Amino acid sequence: MCRHLAYLGPPVPLGEVLDAPPHSLFRQSWAPRRQRHGTVNADGFGVGWYAEGDPAPARYRRTGPIWGDLSYTDLSRVVRSGAVLAAVRDATLAGADGEAAAAPYASGRWLFSHNGAVPGWPHSSAPLVSTLPAADLLSLEARCDSAFLWALVLRRLRAALAEGAEDAEAQALADTVLEVAEAAPGARLNFLLGNGESIAATAWGDTLWYLTEPGRRTVVASEPYDDDPHWIEVPDRTLLAASRTDVLLTPLKEPSA
Repeated sequence: MCRHLAYLGPPVPLGEVLDAPPHSLFRQSWAPRRQRHGTVNADGFGVGWYAEGDPAPARYRRTGPIWGDLSYTDLSRVVRSGAVLAAVRDATLAGADGEAAAAPYASGRWLFSHNGAVPGWPHSSAPLVSTLPAADLLSLEARCDSAFLWALVLRRLRAALAEGAEDAEAQALADTVLEVAEAAPGARLNFLLGNGESIAATAWGDTLWYLTEPGRRTVVASEPYDDDPHWIEVPDRTLLAASRTDVLLTPLKEPSA
């Protein structure tokens, strides 16, 4: 279900990261090499990026397949950024909310994507609904599992920042994964979160890889976009925290039975 990618590095045209590599995210929309669930990611796509001097990201999202959008072709050719988060979508439930359901989701300086699915959605998530304020539920951007998961992550992010936590992004992802996995066993919860300066991600039920050149670029993706031997696979049940200079992996513990 879906493929996604985050990039930190020198400012480059979006297409250099998303389209140009031989097994790019663009190509993964119809020919992923390591996708375990689903085969075609044509239920929408989205790109989020940061402009110099502006902490709030811009987004471009559409309902249809990325290969059929001529405006995206122009945008990816001329827009440059040093921080990008993008996704191509294979919907858990077909037809749900269209463009609004396409990642990345956004709030403030954050961009978020979910690769996976919550089995039995929405009934399996009923125990988690009560953890969200009514205002958060009413303001969900879409009525899909990914949008609900973003609301859970965002609640934890805001709480962590209010407490002055230094690792708010990574901790919010880890806590949300464990919370949802306990409520909905079998959920696939590969999260990707960026703020323009760092990347946090989880591997939980699907593939995740990273490529880094310390001090230059870091790429975190569902699967490698080329055959560079320096790509490293992230073990399942792992939290990743990355910057432009380093990558830290931390095991995530299964919820108690």
